[in-house]
Amino acid sequence: MNRNHKLVKVYRASGELEALTIKSMLESFGVPAMLRSNAAGSVHPFSVDGMGMVEVMVNESDAEYAEQLINDRNEDV
Repeated sequence: MNRNHKLVKVYRASGELEALTIKSMLESFGVPAMLRSNAAGSVHPFSVDGMGMVEVMVNESDAEYAEQLINDRNEDV
């Protein structure tokens, strides 16, 4: 991911598995993504009061497309 681009949050997952699923889906559509969390997944494998939450981040220029892909996925689930 290019360091010259601003990263923005496009999804907040309740755990690492969900975040990895979203990240993989975005990357399959050509949108580079990364995960950000304040806690190690092995320490907080689930979310309690926000602990274990994982944010899916993309370049600001890809955010609108990424959000549409996520919304389309969530409608299909």
